[in-house]
Amino acid sequence: MLDARQLEALAAVIESGSFGAAAKALSVTLAAVSLRIKSLEAALGQRLLVRGKQVRATPAGQALLAHVRQLRLMEADLMAGLPGAGADTARMQTLSVAVNADSLTSWFLPGVAPAVQQHRLLLDVVVDDQDHTHDALKSGDVVGCVTTLAQAMRGCVAEPLGIMRYRCVAAPALVAEWGAALPHLMLRSPAVIFNRKDALQDAWLAQHFNLRDALYPRHFVPAVDAFVLALELGMGWGMVPDLMLAARTGRRPLQEVLPGHPVDVVLYWQHWVREPLAAQRLTQAIKQAARDGLLQG
Repeated sequence: MLDARQLEALAAVIESGSFGAAAKALSVTLAAVSLRIKSLEAALGQRLLVRGKQVRATPAGQALLAHVRQLRLMEADLMAGLPGAGADTARMQTLSVAVNADSLTSWFLPGVAPAVQQHRLLLDVVVDDQDHTHDALKSGDVVGCVTTLAQAMRGCVAEPLGIMRYRCVAAPALVAEWGAALPHLMLRSPAVIFNRKDALQDAWLAQHFNLRDALYPRHFVPAVDAFVLALELGMGWGMVPDLMLAARTGRRPLQEVLPGHPVDVVLYWQHWVREPLAAQRLTQAIKQAARDGLLQG
């Protein structure tokens, strides 16, 4: 049997990033935290943490962190189901999820908000590109992720959510300037890109012009509102989902660069096969939100 105090010490160190912060969170001494971690590593015969300026988990430590988080959710379910436990006394449960920024602001949060409020859930959202969110699930940092990865990871299930359709847009003045000389003149103008993991613009160029590894200047704007504002201000061209374009009212106009030529991104919800009740409720809310908000193939 694994020692519960040692596991909580490990989780506290990983989640807080330091032994000192973990000791404060657990209301114990720094020496006590260090001893518990050393004892756990000795019992398992391997290192669980990489010590440094920022403490991080080894693969074994990440696996144990996922185990601790599952235990916490299962314990919360148990306590809520005990005789005499009422909804007003039930402890709020935190669920960590990884979601791409476009989904988060367009369909995810509006869709899950009622369930989060009804079931007293707390969301801890990790924002990453949809091609990389599964890394957070693999490491045990989250209980589920919105991802483009169709193949279920070990211990997980991948459920299709729907299609997010993106269009290449720019300010009308820029589109008029380029005329029919696409994509050559367009590629002399900067692209507005969310972050360095964002490959949608490259996918659009490859799909519709058979251009791969194209060179063009780039702005990086890692905030959804600011990203769209940069496009409206004529700073360049970029990929925006239909859901966000439809919600733009009273804003500066944006025009599709090549009408009728979108890029479709198929999304999946990957989560643990064995989910605690709170996570099951969130999964159901996410699937319903996707049915309501995304294109269904």
